[in-house]
Amino acid sequence: MVPRPAHFERLLHFLRRKGRSREDAEDLIQEAMLRLHVYGQQVPVTHEEAFLRQAVRNLSVDQHRRERPDLRKGVPIDDLETRSPLIDPVSTPEQTLESEQRLGHIRAVLDRVSRRTREIYFAHRAGYSYAEIADHMGVSHVAIKRHIARALLAIMEHGEPEDSGTANRAVE
Repeated sequence: MVPRPAHFERLLHFLRRKGRSREDAEDLIQEAMLRLHVYGQQVPVTHEEAFLRQAVRNLSVDQHRRERPDLRKGVPIDDLETRSPLIDPVSTPEQTLESEQRLGHIRAVLDRVSRRTREIYFAHRAGYSYAEIADHMGVSHVAIKRHIARALLAIMEHGEPEDSGTANRAVE
């Protein structure tokens, strides 16, 4: 029996945690060691264990994909369209135009506030937390709250008079 490298057991344990049987894991390690040998003849490998660990990870993924051909099965576009339509079937062209006009109005209102207030407002609307914005801009959380409040106040003050909920719907 050929002696195993010191990192063989660590690789075996790694693959066993990934759900591989002992036999599959040993086969993958053997394949990775063969690749290390072939690659090592052309280029010196300084970190053999790291090379082997990445090789067994890649080989394991490849084997999983070969064993699961259903992962790549084709789905007709009609089936996709019924599950999640690409075009909103409820929205009419008039509703889309109205929404675009509301957004244009809000953009125009926010063009009147300071650049910093506008940046903070859009950062918050993009999903950043107050803490993340404060850290990035180098200001306190209270300052962030104030800038967002100013932006919301500007939007509410310049809301369309015929529909009092327009500004609120656009920023929700």
